[in-house]
Amino acid sequence: MTINNSSSVDEGRLRTSYFRAAVKGTAIMKITKLVILIIMIALALFLVLPNLSWAADDGAGLYKTKCAACHGADLAGKPAAKIPSLVSDDAKKASDADLTDMIANGGKDKKPMHAFANKGVTPDQVKMVLAYIRDAQK
Repeated sequence: MTINNSSSVDEGRLRTSYFRAAVKGTAIMKITKLVILIIMIALALFLVLPNLSWAADDGAGLYKTKCAACHGADLAGKPAAKIPSLVSDDAKKASDADLTDMIANGGKDKKPMHAFANKGVTPDQVKMVLAYIRDAQK
């Protein structure tokens, strides 16, 4: 009398393949959860950190945080890149209203890189930066 073990072998292989699929599915779910967590953290940092960078209490700190990268620490600008000097005669002749509008709203041309009012900057902070620029122009 012979016993047919092929069904038990097939059943074992089937269990092994189901086990492997379950392990693979669990790994994919863990990776997916990890990716979602990383995206959530990145989004939270993106929303929180720009507001923290405006936490400086004075115009100099605000200028150094947001303006100095382009206009320079000395406010001289970068003429080759068409970034104007903030201590030039043209800047000195500009009215406070014009400079305030440039900082807060991007000026007449509505330059998005200067529309800081849309980026959470308060009118008082704009005034502090303007006061710092005017002081540096003397």
